[in-house]
Amino acid sequence: MLRVPSSIRANQFEMLSIRRADEARADASEMTFVAYRSDVYPARNEIFFEEHAVVVVLEGEKKFSSPTQELHVRKGQILFFQRGCYSMNETVDANYRSLVFFMNEKMLKEFVGQHLSLFRPHPTPPPADLILAMTASPTFVTFTRSLLTYFGGKSPYLNELLRLKFQELLLHLLELDAAANPAGQLQTILLQIYQGQKADLDYLMSAYLLKPLSMSELARLSGRSLSAFKRDFEAHFHVPPGQWIRHKRLEHAQFLLRNTPKNVSEVSMEIGYESVSHFIKAYKQQFGATPKQAV
Repeated sequence: MLRVPSSIRANQFEMLSIRRADEARADASEMTFVAYRSDVYPARNEIFFEEHAVVVVLEGEKKFSSPTQELHVRKGQILFFQRGCYSMNETVDANYRSLVFFMNEKMLKEFVGQHLSLFRPHPTPPPADLILAMTASPTFVTFTRSLLTYFGGKSPYLNELLRLKFQELLLHLLELDAAANPAGQLQTILLQIYQGQKADLDYLMSAYLLKPLSMSELARLSGRSLSAFKRDFEAHFHVPPGQWIRHKRLEHAQFLLRNTPKNVSEVSMEIGYESVSHFIKAYKQQFGATPKQAV
């Protein structure tokens, strides 16, 4: 699984970063703001977006999917991804080029706080779709073209200019979303982030049970600190998260062994065990028999 933006390499993308926090400090952290890519991705990848992200298709076509969606996008289309796991399918043609923007949660909260007059509570429930689709307007196309000129730039004011571009990006997206979605889906998502709303644990674990995510990554997806995630999880499920995840994955393994032609090695890999011997040991500990005896 690719984790982005942390797995982005300089030889694969061109990148622009924004310095965060106290910019006067030498150790101020950086946020990858936008990455540009023009070559073809591997045939199929599972991606974990560590931050909320926006993909702007500049050329070509591509397919993306979430647990509930399948989207085929072309030049001029924009996708907003909520933080989480997605499949990115084979590039439809070799001309595919895109800009990928990453949205740090702290900066998103700052943006909403600065523009609260633009946000209003909606009586509609939270958007079920993890990917929002929009179509670029002429003004948005002009915005992306203006940003391309900053790659390779040496301006002493680049960081301040990119912070303004971050704000401009969000304002454009809110405008496009309002035109495409009368309910204001993006506005609802950003307002929830600002208010610190937490993800439903039942939905979260249903969607990500078999994904190779760390406890810290699950906590982040849930909108909680690691300690709060563990505390809320145990209060809800009455067992620690590590124990619950192990038990549920092994239950799924038992189902696969009994109802599919998959062998022990394939099942072990599917539920996240890199070592078959560790899988066999855990399986026998839970069910009192080896995986082969379950077939």
